[in-house]
Amino acid sequence: MRHTISVVVENNFGVLARVAGLFSGRGFNIDTLNVGPTHDPKFSRITATVMGDTQQLDQCIKQLKKLVEVIDVKDFSEGELAARELVIVKIAAEGNRSEIIQICDIFRAKIIDVSPLNLIVELTGDENKIEGFLEIIASYGIEDMARTGSAALPRIRKSNPRNEDKID
Repeated sequence: MRHTISVVVENNFGVLARVAGLFSGRGFNIDTLNVGPTHDPKFSRITATVMGDTQQLDQCIKQLKKLVEVIDVKDFSEGELAARELVIVKIAAEGNRSEIIQICDIFRAKIIDVSPLNLIVELTGDENKIEGFLEIIASYGIEDMARTGSAALPRIRKSNPRNEDKID
């Protein structure tokens, strides 16, 4: 089963290495990884996706929570979070430029660099959108690519004073 793990940590040297070490020590391969500061620069959010057994992952999460610099750990299921990825792709465009531009328009991808032989395109979206774009564009020739892991936030519903649901 695929898991998206969100770990809020103190923004200190070596914390990422300790968190990643716990995953690898438990036999989990990190499929995607995204790290960045939160709204408070003293803290960072690590978002990792891993495949694995839920019971083994629960043990790993318990160990993560014991690390001094770890503030919070959550394992999110599908639909419990808003997640996006970024991909930057260099596409061979000689002779196919207009077709590639049409595909970019359909996916709402942004062309960020143009040369006589290629286009560099950026696209943000969920994993399915990114995969769909890459599958279609592959036939034109992907020359290079950089892809982030998921950046994600929880979709937690809380009641407000008027008993209306809102998403934070």
